[in-house]
Amino acid sequence: MYKELEAEATKYASEGGLSCLSGCGFCCANPKIPATILEFLPLAFELYEKGAAEASLRIIESNPESNCILYRTQDPEGKSGYCSGYAYRGMICRLFGASARRSKSGSKELITCKILKSEKQAEYLKVSEQINQSLEVPMATAYYSYLRDIDASLCEERTVNEAIRLALELVLRYKFYEEGELAAD
Repeated sequence: MYKELEAEATKYASEGGLSCLSGCGFCCANPKIPATILEFLPLAFELYEKGAAEASLRIIESNPESNCILYRTQDPEGKSGYCSGYAYRGMICRLFGASARRSKSGSKELITCKILKSEKQAEYLKVSEQINQSLEVPMATAYYSYLRDIDASLCEERTVNEAIRLALELVLRYKFYEEGELAAD
């Protein structure tokens, strides 16, 4: 699913010419970013494989109201930085700034931030018009429906670190029992 979204978002960005500002971390500096457990399971498995799952869990537990644990800030206000786990970022991170939703009137509207709307106003307005004509754009609702179809119980919205914490706990529990069964064989 992420590969499909990546291909669709890359095509949209190259044809539309609108993407997030390089180094901007405005969205990532918000600890209340909504996310689901399911979208962070790939990250949790990766952290487990690297031997970093338990340490990551302790970081979240020591400061659960902080910004996403993947975000590395590069300024005192935390508004610029980068994702230290970009390949394993969640669905919200993949969709924001690179997708649309339907408005009440049925037209497509970009899901993006006020910074992009103001800093790249001309491009934003142009792309907003194009997505309602011929420019293909990933539809956020379609991808979230896809997630719910995989496992609705893991798609309840939480804060980003809470979603990551619960994904880590699931993977650690799964691996504990899986390794226990292998040892018993």
